[in-house]
Amino acid sequence: MSKYLAKIIASDQEGLQMISACSAGAKVKIAGIKYLASNKVFLMSIERTKIETNQENKNINSICRFDFIEKVRSKNIDQSNQEMILELIGIDYLKNNDDYEINLIFNNNAYIALTSETIEVRLEDQNEINE
Repeated sequence: MSKYLAKIIASDQEGLQMISACSAGAKVKIAGIKYLASNKVFLMSIERTKIETNQENKNINSICRFDFIEKVRSKNIDQSNQEMILELIGIDYLKNNDDYEINLIFNNNAYIALTSETIEVRLEDQNEINE
């Protein structure tokens, strides 16, 4: 059986919508969310269902990487609870003057807002989860 590890790169609204669709329902542990301010990189490790190959029963670990991130804000997320697991509902964005605000929307009215000059997002599969 061949392992199909996806890599989706988004630089526009359509690409971001595809990454959002592939990531919807993903589990995200607080410990798996990192902002590397000096590199302007926001990383999120997610456990998602592999919908793009019609394998609903396949879960996979993926990294969602956002580049050129100037600022990160969050709401209703207890960052001190590293074991807390959020469910990603979707990813959306707004154009705000010269910047984009990319919104990561989670369950329980939690969200993370990323401010960036451009949309540069990658979803890379790491390994399948055998359950």
